Amino acid sequence: MATDEPSEADSPLDDVMADIRRELVRRVATADRDEHRDIYDALEHE
Repeated sequence: MATDEPSEADSPLDDVMADIRRELVRRVATADRDEHRDIYDALEHE
């Protein structure tokens, strides 16, 4: 059965790919927040 834990040390490429994934998630979250700013503001002021 496959696990999410690496069996050996991450390679430099794995580290770079993880950084890229984190940056993409951050950018998508920021874009979503900006696109739906009115909803977030309304919820915040409820």
